[in-house]
Amino acid sequence: MLEGIRVLDMATLAAAPLAATYLGEFGAEVIKIEQPRGGDPIRGWGAQKDGVGLMWKSIGRNKKSVTVDLRTAEGQSLVRDLARTCDVVVANTRPHTLRRWGLDYDTLRGVDSRVVMLHITGYGLTGPKSTRPGFGTLGEAMSGFAHTTGESDGPPTLPSFMLADGVASLNAAYAVMMALYHRDVHGADGQLIDINLIDPLARLLEQSLVTYDQTATIPRRAGNKWDISAPRNTYRTEDDRWLAMSGSAPTIALRVFRAIGRADLAEDPDFSDPQRRLARSAEVDAVVAEWVSQRTLADAMAVFEKFEIAAAPVYDVSELIDDEQMRHREVFVRIEDTQLDSMLVQAPVPRFSDSAGIVDGLGPELGAHTASVLSELLGLSDADIDALRQRDVI
Repeated sequence: MLEGIRVLDMATLAAAPLAATYLGEFGAEVIKIEQPRGGDPIRGWGAQKDGVGLMWKSIGRNKKSVTVDLRTAEGQSLVRDLARTCDVVVANTRPHTLRRWGLDYDTLRGVDSRVVMLHITGYGLTGPKSTRPGFGTLGEAMSGFAHTTGESDGPPTLPSFMLADGVASLNAAYAVMMALYHRDVHGADGQLIDINLIDPLARLLEQSLVTYDQTATIPRRAGNKWDISAPRNTYRTEDDRWLAMSGSAPTIALRVFRAIGRADLAEDPDFSDPQRRLARSAEVDAVVAEWVSQRTLADAMAVFEKFEIAAAPVYDVSELIDDEQMRHREVFVRIEDTQLDSMLVQAPVPRFSDSAGIVDGLGPELGAHTASVLSELLGLSDADIDALRQRDVI
């Protein structure tokens, strides 16, 4: 689908490189620029096997690794030359550093007005905090996510995965596609895309914003409950498993009452009316919890499926992999790899009727494509490349 689009990924860690990964899954050629010594820090982040970073293997899928020392004038010149051959440039270096290197948008646009540049930073490219370094944890804190997550009497809770980076990367990927559409369909120039780690996650928490604006109420932590839906929680089963339930749709809540043998509640206005039910959410929760606690997970789920109730088991990763729905849709694919033999990774998420995403290889070894890319795109000879290596530029 994106064959013919070339992406220069000179970002590190998660959000910006993930956006480039999504483009690569649908045919874009992605050239990953890494420092010659150590490479992208994501290579050393998280779980390792035999010294190989497992998250790098997935985030680096379908990419070509090219090592260039961006702290040298020669390295900066090389990357500018590579950028001239690309449709999209992805960065997350702080703005003043990119300007010093001559790799900022204004400089690249001066060479090629059609370039689309995605720049993801902690706080955005403008404003009093724009020069500060930022990580996903700060976005999760400032966006309001941590404030609303956790038990009512507990501390603000951070996620156990890269949530802010992931949400930002999804916004970034569709923003790049819109910029390319605007350029290629409407004959416009490329443009700069400015995304930070706070705004995308705050957008998902807009319920807090509109509630505060219109009622002056600041939502508080409530564990797994939600003040706009009842029942809504996780419930422990007789065999010490857990299931989750959502009664967001009014008809679902009434089905729950009938499924657990409390048809009387479905006829009681205090429980059948959505707003009045919310006022008695603690009672609703207790009734459901007691019923679930007296049944195994399999038995409870059988009843809920029969009554078409929105409930699901709380899975660990091994159970997720083995689920019949996941297997049917081939959500996880095993990819061969020279370093790990093979690894199970998640397949590209979007499903198209006439096109399929690809994982044609996991993250390559550091610098595996340096010579081939510099030769093919910049016309450098073997002697030129050897000289750059001797000068520690690549």
